[in-house]
Amino acid sequence: MDHGDTARFEIVTDRKKQAHDIMAEVMVSLEEKGYNPINQLVGYFLSGDPTYITNHKGARGVIRRMERDDLLAVIISHYVESLE
Repeated sequence: MDHGDTARFEIVTDRKKQAHDIMAEVMVSLEEKGYNPINQLVGYFLSGDPTYITNHKGARGVIRRMERDDLLAVIISHYVESLE
């Protein structure tokens, strides 16, 4: 690949559903334990440290079912689509 070219990254529809389910489950667990889900998720996405995610109801394992970059890509694409 020529390093001057832009690489393409595409999200498969099944990955969107998987990401939605993961995020919904993790958000509930974080809220039930009294955490601010946004703050905790930002910490996780920026650092990669899974301890930002509670282990309540296995949420730490749930969020690891999908790579961080894949989850983030789905979240960003959803946000961008909502702007249109």
